[in-house]
Amino acid sequence: MKLSYEGLREAEAWAAAGVTLPRYDWAQMAAYTQEHPVWVHFGGGNIFRGFIAGLQQRLLDRGAARSGIVVAETFDADMLEKIYKPCDGMTLMVTLLPDGSTRREVIASVACGLSAAPEAGEEWERLRAVFRSPELQMVSYTITEKGYALTDLRGELLPVVRADLENGPDSPRHAMSVTAAMLYARYLAGAAPITLVSMDNCSHNGEKLRTAVTAVVRGWAERGLVPDGFVTWVEDEKQVSFPWTMIDKITPRPDTGIARQLAEQGIEGMEPIVTAKGTYIAPFVNAEEPQYLVVEDAFPGGRPPLELAGVYMTDRDTVNRTERMKVTTCLNPLHTALAVYGCLLGYKRISDEMRDAELVRLIRTIGYTEGLPVVTDPGIISPRAFIDEVVERRLPNPFIPDTPQRIATDTSQKLPVRFGETIKSYLADPRRDAAALTGIPLALAGWLRYLLGVNDAGQPMPLSGDPMLEQLKGAMEGIALGKPDSVKGRLTGILSNPALFGVDLYQAGLAERVEALLAEELAGPGAVRATLQKHLA
Repeated sequence: MKLSYEGLREAEAWAAAGVTLPRYDWAQMAAYTQEHPVWVHFGGGNIFRGFIAGLQQRLLDRGAARSGIVVAETFDADMLEKIYKPCDGMTLMVTLLPDGSTRREVIASVACGLSAAPEAGEEWERLRAVFRSPELQMVSYTITEKGYALTDLRGELLPVVRADLENGPDSPRHAMSVTAAMLYARYLAGAAPITLVSMDNCSHNGEKLRTAVTAVVRGWAERGLVPDGFVTWVEDEKQVSFPWTMIDKITPRPDTGIARQLAEQGIEGMEPIVTAKGTYIAPFVNAEEPQYLVVEDAFPGGRPPLELAGVYMTDRDTVNRTERMKVTTCLNPLHTALAVYGCLLGYKRISDEMRDAELVRLIRTIGYTEGLPVVTDPGIISPRAFIDEVVERRLPNPFIPDTPQRIATDTSQKLPVRFGETIKSYLADPRRDAAALTGIPLALAGWLRYLLGVNDAGQPMPLSGDPMLEQLKGAMEGIALGKPDSVKGRLTGILSNPALFGVDLYQAGLAERVEALLAEELAGPGAVRATLQKHLA
């Protein structure tokens, strides 16, 4: 069996392997989409293939849609050549259930994958044609939070953005410049309304997308490269809208064990690959079963009936409250605490950490004891039920091959929301004492201990990527394992930095506590474990 349109003709063999096939004809859907495009998606990675593409599959299967999704790739065209095109855009979705069983389905809702780069020639022009179609309703994104950034840490324009602003809409490179160029093609073709939907897991994602796109559009207008009317159109949310969303689904990198299982059942070509740009991807996606997508219902040009696929369609305030519930209390802070301590304690899987008594007590303290009393209740999802599912079902799932090393990536960018917002809530409530917190200071101290690149056994430990890594390592120079006193006077610049923690930890009354916990964790090999045991007893 091969994952492709022709390969699906072996329907009985797929059924014998326990794989559900689409209930529509892919070739007919692809042809219809070419003439009547409704949905473009930027960023064809695993979260898209394992979640977003499945939403349109639900609609196609039940006859609630006829058009599929056009995938546009700005970062890694290798994915299109090596994964999308050989499989006709299809994905074998493997849902990893807590009992060790799997549910398998071929997701075939992608009509085509196109390189969103001017040098791609025909594919670039096909994408422009899609954007000129008045039938196109929405453009969605899973390009990671960094994909929206136009400036570096010093606030200066990235070189690629600076070049895009000078060169105009004919030869953009950055994802936001490509988006602006496609919008310009649509504007010139009649300016039909359109909705741009960030589905990335970051706070106020719609605002980030709108800010970045309009900055490029204004930059072109200031240079006389586009008319002022184009700026007016893009900035009118009755014409071009940027809804906010909250997304949640754990979609780790493809597991080689799953690839072997599929091969043993006769499904060919499932081996993961690593592209030249370092993308780890396979024809299959493995992911957990729970998934949430909450979307602000602001679509001036219409939209697919996403509510029929399980999407919560609501107002902006509810989206914001749902996102705040997740990223400040019910999932993200727990994930980050497990990531840094998992690395320090030598764990390779998040699920293994959930059998560690101290680490379970740590995240229960952060989530239930410290977080839930100040949680934001969105009204559509119960915070306690959500965190119960996270702690009892999702994180302990031994068949989710997620790693603390992956979750530890870009931690400096996550701390202000994941921990800073809860600290702010305590500071804003005279009935609560931020200085009495235990789990959150332990998480912050653990992160600082992690930055030394030495695990709890005293052995060198690789650090995950982070845009502030070198700067932070420099600020901590001189702090060393076996020298608890080395922290004195060296952390002021870090602990007082609101950009890192959302607040000045000195003003919050937490800096000295974090410093003391870090000193304890520096006592020598085994001190991280001893510190957790002491403070979480």
